[in-house]
Amino acid sequence: MSEPVRLAKRVAEIAGCSRREADQYIQGGWVTVDGEVIDAPQHPITTQTVLIDPEADLEAAEPATLLLHKPAGIEFEATPKLATPASRTEGDDPEVRVLKRHFARLTPLMPLDTEASGLMVLSQDGRVWRRLSEDADMIEQEFVVEVDGELAPYGLPRLCDGMLYQGRALPRAKVSWQSENRLRFAIKAVRPGQLRHMCGQVGLDVLSIRRIRIGRIPLSKMPVGEWRYLPVGERF
Repeated sequence: MSEPVRLAKRVAEIAGCSRREADQYIQGGWVTVDGEVIDAPQHPITTQTVLIDPEADLEAAEPATLLLHKPAGIEFEATPKLATPASRTEGDDPEVRVLKRHFARLTPLMPLDTEASGLMVLSQDGRVWRRLSEDADMIEQEFVVEVDGELAPYGLPRLCDGMLYQGRALPRAKVSWQSENRLRFAIKAVRPGQLRHMCGQVGLDVLSIRRIRIGRIPLSKMPVGEWRYLPVGERF
């Protein structure tokens, strides 16, 4: 039985490259061990078959940003646990390789109430983190809110403008009926519990809340509990 060696060492031998370049091959998802993609340079191997994809590119692998359809009842902080290789949505860009490291140190951004469902952003990318944290109040979000009850007189104009929440005046929103019992909100600087409070102020009980857009990025038809990669070049 051969003594185990680091995968990076074996790749460097096969490719005739430096250890740093071997790390790049591995972390980019270009190396298979007995047919399985392994993206950990320290992975121990003995007699397994190690292959490097002939299309391998040594460009540094980009940090991942995942778009998740959060189910209702899941706390915001717990959403990274829902993103696994098995829950990637069908039809996502097949050219983007799923790597184990894509699921490490994912930061959930743009908070969403526990009882709400819809679009969530999970990212390793500092640029995305800064955009959705520092500029969060400038980014419009779109929600579909299912309601019950009778709308108070002048309720729709009040939802659009002129409300207070937690002692502050709310920014103007675009609110319209999507169907007989569904309201569409296009709104900025949303705070936890705000949509439920707003509806309550005009006589409506909230049955469900679903976020369908953050900035320019839509939820689309992605099923609940599944995720897809943020397309290259797309911006919030």
